[in-house]
Amino acid sequence: MTAGVAPEFKVVIPARYGSRRLPCKPLLSIGGKPMIAHVCERALASGATDVTVATDDERIRRAVDDLGVHAVMTRLDHNSGTERIAEVADICGWNPTDLIVNVQGDEPLIPPALIQRVAAALAGQSRAGMATLATPIDDYDEVSNPNVVKVVPDRLGYALYFSRAPVPWDRERFGRGVLEPGNGMTWLRHIGLYAYTVGFLRRYIDWPVSPLESVESLEQLRILWNGEPIYVTCVTDAPPAGIDTDADLLRVTRLLSGDSLVE
Repeated sequence: MTAGVAPEFKVVIPARYGSRRLPCKPLLSIGGKPMIAHVCERALASGATDVTVATDDERIRRAVDDLGVHAVMTRLDHNSGTERIAEVADICGWNPTDLIVNVQGDEPLIPPALIQRVAAALAGQSRAGMATLATPIDDYDEVSNPNVVKVVPDRLGYALYFSRAPVPWDRERFGRGVLEPGNGMTWLRHIGLYAYTVGFLRRYIDWPVSPLESVESLEQLRILWNGEPIYVTCVTDAPPAGIDTDADLLRVTRLLSGDSLVE
């Protein structure tokens, strides 16, 4: 990628109708519009050359018909959003070098700039077929919260591990009650925004669910289990958390009604 030139990329938004905690989540109303409409608008503002919703339900397809995006109907049996996106790439016949950004369908406040950022992170290096984002954590309650995924990268920015546990664990300092890691380390919260090449997705889809992925319920561990690198870029402008619960829905509704979008 030429310095200063943003890469071309497509956005795919996986939107599954079923949800254990929030049934029919993509269609829940926020400010008079379904959640999936807000996510599509943020994706369209990112500069993507194409925005596609990958869904397993006709009701979601109809909800995005008039939004300037198209929907692709996918199978019901996918284990992850990445698997669903891989199916879309094959249905659409995209080239192996095409860049795809996975914008999750429950992130109505995702900043368009971060969508651009993760695409640029992938395009700016040549070792990994997948990139993601992270942001520093300064609140120990977040570190100890298993719903906040932590990532530990190496010195070059490639992920060593993702976990719901507090990693890195500073044995000496934590034992003395000092709730921050030493030696210049910091905790990093993983931001669930991914960029991939289509060629990477076609390798990924052949890998079975890994033991680590099953234990932590983190799909990105399938990639590390199979020896593939994931490039991690740190950002400070982290988005608000997505929507997993009724309380999250209320929080986001209040933010949008107050015109408090993150740009």
